[in-house]
Amino acid sequence: MNIDLMRQVDYWAGVPLSFLSTYLLKPLFALQKPKKPSKVLLIELSEMGSTILCDPAMQKLKESGCELFFVIFKKNEPSLRLLNTVTPENTFTIREDSLSTLAVDTLSFLVWCRKKGIDSVIDLELFSRFTALLTGFCGATNRVGFHAFFNEGLYRGDMLTHKVAYNPHIHIAKNFISLTNALLSSAPETPYSKKAVTDGEIKLEKAEIKDEAKAAIVEKIKWALPLYDESKRIVIFNANASDLMPLRRWPRKYYIELGRKLLESYEDIIILLTGAPSEREGLDIIRAALGDRCVNFAGLTGFSELAPLYAVSRLMLTNDSGPAHFAAVTDLPTFVFFGPETPALYGSLGNFTPIYAGLACSPCVSAANHRKSACDDNQCVKVISPDFVYGVLKKELDT
Repeated sequence: MNIDLMRQVDYWAGVPLSFLSTYLLKPLFALQKPKKPSKVLLIELSEMGSTILCDPAMQKLKESGCELFFVIFKKNEPSLRLLNTVTPENTFTIREDSLSTLAVDTLSFLVWCRKKGIDSVIDLELFSRFTALLTGFCGATNRVGFHAFFNEGLYRGDMLTHKVAYNPHIHIAKNFISLTNALLSSAPETPYSKKAVTDGEIKLEKAEIKDEAKAAIVEKIKWALPLYDESKRIVIFNANASDLMPLRRWPRKYYIELGRKLLESYEDIIILLTGAPSEREGLDIIRAALGDRCVNFAGLTGFSELAPLYAVSRLMLTNDSGPAHFAAVTDLPTFVFFGPETPALYGSLGNFTPIYAGLACSPCVSAANHRKSACDDNQCVKVISPDFVYGVLKKELDT
């Protein structure tokens, strides 16, 4: 479904349903007794990058002896396989391509939760009414999530046993740890969680990448760009040429200008353009402008090939999107444009350098506005010049 349609459904249907469900479920909640968490379900539907950002929280749950389960939109499920913290048999996927499939899968999910014996649920979404309803109806005794308290306009009902105050001043990975701390707390708090989260707690595990996987992706690059050999250094441009996140995009003409400067300065590099199959046509414009040392790789890799690709590459320049977080499971130096969002909250947990102008209007999207901005001219990224970015990347390429 279109993202704006999903927002409208979540608001116009989600608010009244959350209100009614709160009072419908109260008698059932009153019969439940607190239970030590054992089988913990995590809900994160729409953000592929968040499956990486929440991994430190999941690792903490595993260390405490909990068995993990996960529900996610079907198209985003491959992101869980990068680190395999949650097994496929403990993962439930929901199709969101239409309201009918969404409804069918939602009902199936509620049955699945009871079959699995889920006793605790953590809603990782910030202020989605749909996930609040999944949390309330999944049958878990312990229900953890972000609660608005005195914030206006973010009503999700009152179905949580552990209400956590979302902190917009700390990294989202630390907020996820706060949800875990709330579930593992030995005493009730208002609000949860009154515990500091250190930088060391959001250290990310690295993916295990076999040599055969690296060799296979190298052969695929050679097939797509015959002049490539392993003496060349791969610079990835993840330019997001689609209209999915237009405010986050660094202009295409800037990628072309930067690419030309890099290719002129470094004879041993090639530029590899990555993206979804739907972005291939837009990226062809960049490829054509940069010539025979640039290859359009959009749609040519499966999700399982991303980590090997990052492992054999020299660096990646990317708009603020999923690949910035997927690369964090490797040691690839990653340079990420920010503007509509801030690296302070959504920066990668890997080998990462933010490129951020810090305008007075930036960031303009947040949990409070459901990541929807009125901006029609993303100067926050347009003011970042190709010359400036060249200087940043040159420091890395010269080391």
